[in-house]
Amino acid sequence: MSKTEQQKLPEISLDGKDHEILKLIESNSKLTVREIASQIHLSPTPTHDRIKRLEKSGVIKQYSAVLDKRLVGKRMIVLCMVTLREHNKKAGAIFVNAIQGFKEVIECYNISGDFDFMLKIVAEDMESYHTFFVDKLTEVPGIGQTKSVFVMDVIKETHNLM
Repeated sequence: MSKTEQQKLPEISLDGKDHEILKLIESNSKLTVREIASQIHLSPTPTHDRIKRLEKSGVIKQYSAVLDKRLVGKRMIVLCMVTLREHNKKAGAIFVNAIQGFKEVIECYNISGDFDFMLKIVAEDMESYHTFFVDKLTEVPGIGQTKSVFVMDVIKETHNLM
């Protein structure tokens, strides 16, 4: 989340019922309003109203399916640290815009420390990662240094916050 996005966050008060709704939706976004209402002991109308408020306020950003990377052919996960040669708005914007267009990059973080960014990249295998790295990533103007770390095993992976 960029600094601009952080500054624009709306003030929203979440109560216990909101937390229950969010936990249920995180675990199964295909639940109907009626099913959620039944589990949180509210009627469907106020449950629906709460869900709509959570969506409108941005607490619920989107609904999606979590795919098994391995079963869709993405057997390799790489964490790639990137340092830019120059540290200014223009260089950062060029890098961020390029990364947005790479389907192989599933997460990108602006980090502190020895590197500027950490990318989570998925690939079919070492050859496809190498092709991505050489043909796409290293072609982005302004990259000074990279370091790739190859994930050997995933111990914990979740998107659930509640």
